[in-house]
Amino acid sequence: MALLNMLKTGILLTALTLLLIAIGNMLGGQTGLLIALVLAAIMNLGAYWFSDKLVLAMSGAQPISEQEAPELYAMVRRLCQRANLPMPRLYLIPEEQPNAFATGRDPHHAAVGITQGLLRLMDRQEVEGVIAHELAHIKNRDTLIMAVAATIAGAISYLAHMFYYASLFAGNRDERGGNPIAALAMLILAPIAATIIQLAISRSREYEADRVGAEIAGTPIGLANALRKLELAAQRIPMHHAEPATAHMYIVNPLSGGGLMALFSTHPPVKERIRRLEAMARQQGVIL
Repeated sequence: MALLNMLKTGILLTALTLLLIAIGNMLGGQTGLLIALVLAAIMNLGAYWFSDKLVLAMSGAQPISEQEAPELYAMVRRLCQRANLPMPRLYLIPEEQPNAFATGRDPHHAAVGITQGLLRLMDRQEVEGVIAHELAHIKNRDTLIMAVAATIAGAISYLAHMFYYASLFAGNRDERGGNPIAALAMLILAPIAATIIQLAISRSREYEADRVGAEIAGTPIGLANALRKLELAAQRIPMHHAEPATAHMYIVNPLSGGGLMALFSTHPPVKERIRRLEAMARQQGVIL
């Protein structure tokens, strides 16, 4: 299952890259292709070095010391030992909605952000399950994978806009030079396709983080119970610092939506995540 998930992620990242290259080629042949590759490289380097700082700043997260939260540090340190991971930096997010995310380019530069609501509304086993899930993202290098996917999707959107305006400019100068209708279609469809692929990557990584997180915690029950509470809370308690650009990083989407928005969900259905975790528990002989 883990190998299959990694293969799926690789295919989706390849699809994103090919879409970026295709738009660059349409924009200006080999020159456009070069522009696309350079833009992707610059954005990915920026994501590699600075994505954690940007996400933490956007969420309003503040560093929390071991003196302020000794029990939390003891819990995270114990889970890190089980996962064979270095201790991440811990941040507290001043939000009442229970939620959490992990960020950082690798396990040695990782950070975990936890909302005040998570610590207030969850019991110990549930908090352990949530933190273990975030440590699984760090262990699986999902924090870097998702940063790369987000930056490629952003580059695709930027190039689609460039293609649109270049087509209009060419059409104004030479009646044969531009196709505004095709450019408009590209402007609309390319970012949508990129977003759908990006979110498919996010959903596949969430399933894997649930599985590995349950192994780190020692039981799937805490995470399964936490997911039930997290989903209900996300629908009832707003998160003021949540942004569409960072929603995919949280353990559950802090921006709830239904109907057509389900297509663009950053996370797999919570019911399916719970079903898989409970299936793991039954395999372990736990009576639910």
